[in-house]
Amino acid sequence: MGNYTDFSREDLLARIAELESENVRLCGSVLPPKACGATVSVPEALAPIFERAQNNVQRYFQNLEFRPEQGMIEVDNERYVLIRASSLSCDFFNYLSYLYSDRDLETAFQTGQDFLFDIGHVLGIEDAKSFHARMHLQDPIEKLSAGPVHFAYAGWGFVEILPESRPVPNEHFFLKYNHPYSFEADSWISRGQRSQDTVCIMNAAYSSGWCEASFGLPLTAVEISCRARGDAACSFIMAPPDKIHLYLQAELSQAGVQEKSSTPLFFNRKLSEELIRASLQEKKILLQEIHHRVKNNLQLVVSLITLQIKLLQNLESEESLRCTQRRIAAIAMIHEMLYESENFSQIPYREYIERLLTQSLRGMSDGATPIALKLELEDISLKMDTAIPLGLILNELTTNALKHAFADTFQPEIQVSLSELAPRKFKLHFCDNGSGLPKDLQIDTLSSLGLRLILNLVRQLQGELEIIPQGRGTCFQICFEEGGGA
Repeated sequence: MGNYTDFSREDLLARIAELESENVRLCGSVLPPKACGATVSVPEALAPIFERAQNNVQRYFQNLEFRPEQGMIEVDNERYVLIRASSLSCDFFNYLSYLYSDRDLETAFQTGQDFLFDIGHVLGIEDAKSFHARMHLQDPIEKLSAGPVHFAYAGWGFVEILPESRPVPNEHFFLKYNHPYSFEADSWISRGQRSQDTVCIMNAAYSSGWCEASFGLPLTAVEISCRARGDAACSFIMAPPDKIHLYLQAELSQAGVQEKSSTPLFFNRKLSEELIRASLQEKKILLQEIHHRVKNNLQLVVSLITLQIKLLQNLESEESLRCTQRRIAAIAMIHEMLYESENFSQIPYREYIERLLTQSLRGMSDGATPIALKLELEDISLKMDTAIPLGLILNELTTNALKHAFADTFQPEIQVSLSELAPRKFKLHFCDNGSGLPKDLQIDTLSSLGLRLILNLVRQLQGELEIIPQGRGTCFQICFEEGGGA
């Protein structure tokens, strides 16, 4: 104990402050972990390299601090986090089984393994890169040697590398190893649960990620036996992804068992998503081609009808065929828009109405009296099953207006509006300022083909058709709901 009798009051206060600061520091520190023996078991030829690695990693963990008042755990000024082991193993899979209760247990288990492998593999890669840089490691074996020791100090497990291993930086890389104290297997055993499959997926993922970063080549690992399954040990093999099956078959054949272990691939889910995306792209191209061919075939039918019209001598028959032409063209336009679109399930209906009515006016107007077109259209997309009958309705209404409404109208005008009244509930107005319909007209007794077709198409949409009274001309109102029709 120091002699403070000669200290001034200010010196004593300063010394007290120093001691208080030191006390705070000591309260936040723990005794550095020190191994009583080897933290990894390796073949004798590799022992010196791994002994050096143990010394390096032990020095790294000398500066271990807990500062809960700041929510911090640091090792050599590097932030660490403590996670309860079972939350990444037994408890994790139990929750997935609950979450996927509508599916079989195998699906839930495989989903969990894919997820944990991706995470564990990335952790292994990034931890290895960070540690290699801190320790200035260059040789692949030296880079590898730090992994199992760091693995042990971080609480993942103890690694026993077996003599048949071949850690070389090429396609012949092969590692066989045991984890006698795997945290994943222990989490199942401590709860008295037994798994039907191997469970040490994060051990496999982390170790293969570390080795991948150490040797600079893609690697994956498979657990071939597991204590949580009732086996004697948690054993693994590691190799390049395109070689692992050969080693796996040899190991299981030697053990006299059929293959039960699945081979995890880094971002296996991502690869699956890419395959799905490629399949969807192929379907998209096929759908585009289908819509393109349908449009072309419909246009061919229109052309054939044009040839047929030229042979007719009867004006009434000729007009009937022209009406049929316009109906087919209205359908063809939808397929044309689908071919041009990125979305094959929805038609941008504002654009469709603009194109359809502009085309109809151009095709049917005599040019002597220009017809004004006023549109009030919301940006609405409709399904194909709704878009086609509604397009035919618009075609018939336009045809009827151009044929019958404007004989004595000075400035003919067509007004069309489309609005969404409520989610997926719509209202269409089609109005003209022509001569109008007879006042005593009953919708259900309509006799013309065009108006009867309109009525049938509205019924197909399970909609309602009304004729709205106005000072001059005719105004049709159609209310319908998306998906109501067949």
